[in-house]
Amino acid sequence: MRLRMIVVLPLLFGTSFSLAEAAATQTEATVVSPNGAFSVRFSVTDTDSVSGLMSWSVDYKGKRIVLESRLGFILQDAPALDRGFEIVEIERDRHDSVWKPVYGERAEIRDHYNEIQVTVRDGQAQSRVLTLCFRAYDQGVAYRATFPKQKAFKEMTILSEETEFRFAGDHVAWTTRSAQGKYEKHALSKLNPRYEYERPFVMRAGDGTYLAILEAGLIDYARMRVGVDKRASHAVVSRLSGPVIIKMPCSTPWRVVMAASSPCELLQRNDILLNLSPPCVFADTSWIKPGKQMRDVTITKANSKAIVDFASIGGLDYLEIDAGWYGDERTDTSDATTVTPSRSRGGFTEQDLHDVIAYAKSKRVGVILYVNRRHLERQLDQLLPLYQKWGVSGLKFGFVQVGAQKWTAWLHNAVRKCADYHMVVDAHDEYRPTGTERAYPNFLTAEGIRGNEAKPTPKQDLETAFLRSLCGPADFTMCWHAASLKMSWPHQMAASVVYYSPLQTLYWYDQPNQFTGDEPYLAFFRALATVWDEKVVIGGEIGEFITVARRKGDSWFVGTMNAVKRRQVDISLSFLEPGKTYTATVYNDTDPRGATNLKSMDIVTVTATSKTVIHADMANNGGQAIHIVPAE
Repeated sequence: MRLRMIVVLPLLFGTSFSLAEAAATQTEATVVSPNGAFSVRFSVTDTDSVSGLMSWSVDYKGKRIVLESRLGFILQDAPALDRGFEIVEIERDRHDSVWKPVYGERAEIRDHYNEIQVTVRDGQAQSRVLTLCFRAYDQGVAYRATFPKQKAFKEMTILSEETEFRFAGDHVAWTTRSAQGKYEKHALSKLNPRYEYERPFVMRAGDGTYLAILEAGLIDYARMRVGVDKRASHAVVSRLSGPVIIKMPCSTPWRVVMAASSPCELLQRNDILLNLSPPCVFADTSWIKPGKQMRDVTITKANSKAIVDFASIGGLDYLEIDAGWYGDERTDTSDATTVTPSRSRGGFTEQDLHDVIAYAKSKRVGVILYVNRRHLERQLDQLLPLYQKWGVSGLKFGFVQVGAQKWTAWLHNAVRKCADYHMVVDAHDEYRPTGTERAYPNFLTAEGIRGNEAKPTPKQDLETAFLRSLCGPADFTMCWHAASLKMSWPHQMAASVVYYSPLQTLYWYDQPNQFTGDEPYLAFFRALATVWDEKVVIGGEIGEFITVARRKGDSWFVGTMNAVKRRQVDISLSFLEPGKTYTATVYNDTDPRGATNLKSMDIVTVTATSKTVIHADMANNGGQAIHIVPAE
């Protein structure tokens, strides 16, 4: 059900009014979330030396979590949009609807917010106008600027965006400078002013409140990161990855502030980014198929076919043929319209590729081809009709360029073009989602994560699970037999539940000859879904442990990952339907005292109800995975 309601409120609460009334009576406006937990206030104020400064602040549960913070834009060859403003008009909007994503972590998403749109005019020489939109959700608040069509100026170049976030205390922040980097923990006062920090930017205040700064709806604009704001203590400011050229009308992406009493609550509420992104642009999405994949790094016909055969016993939906099948991906001279493996790879021929695609199709397995960004940038319009003719199901974009407006626009335009040829997309390396998979649901997943291929420690896994997962699908590149990984098998199984990825890479380094086919854990992966009807973040702490339960139909999967020390937790199954009996298969660490035997597990089956509590005894690099199905 959808309900959209626009109300005109009495002047006391802010309504539309004339410029004369605004100038005389209105210098600020506030909007409160539907449940009253959040409020965001916009104001135009004067100082002794400067008039018409724009600022915003945010309250959460009666406390000011973002102090009065400046807003504005620095332009090229034009006066800055950061002072001299007066309020022209204030409009209010209330919205409450429920929408169904093509797929996701939830079958339905409620889009419920209150909003103010404040139109301001630059009272200086040019009488420039912009509209600032502030939304208050029960999950957090969001802000963006819209530049309407106007005579004063028709296009402009934004050199920097001055969206400040000033905080009341010296919060602890988890930071990384790279989308695939390690997280570090610093007080705000210890951040390096020379660096830019990746979003989501997550902090813990002294009273235990968790806060996050995120970006939503980034499609044709420079990426935002945050850097130290030298104008205030305990503050950060938006940093754009290059200039932005816009033609009016145009809107910026959303700047989002979330707050919660725990990191679990933050993660439970991450659908705010989807609500702030455009709806699906495709009329037909029936061809989009999420699933699980294994990659072929040998680039041989025999191994690719072996992966297709393994799919029937391993529950796989895709074979991904990795880098090297058309030559050296690092050279511009390679031609992705040809099948010419590099010397380091196998002896794939074009006929071999066609045979593999046909064989996979006969087994209902799709084929995804890896193509490096340098060849996509040059050949995409040639490649897509050719690959469709070959029967390819999707593309994995390698080493995509990110940050600058040019590359943001290129990537989303490329994803849209792929949809024209019914191809799904997995973007690897530094890209992080901002909710735009709602608009382009063929964009199944993205890396932008320190996944298993980087050999993270268990502690890093448990930082990434809370921090990177806030912004959406993450291709964790999960491994299994790799000796370099020092996590137990139950820890790895749990990762496939904890990390949401509609295209889930289950075996990054592994190949079919490492499996006999009768391993008991394969039943878990065969049944594992990659898109869900319900998500429950049960418990955890950043860098320490996490428990997530996900439902698909009438089956549940529960994953608990652990780090730092041996840990025992009790997991309530209260999320199950009351009065119904289930069978739970539980995969435990064999040796929780030290997990010296990483490549084994203890498996038990128990009868369960909504009143059942399952005990997890986990090593410092261990975990637990549970598959729950109705008993009947």
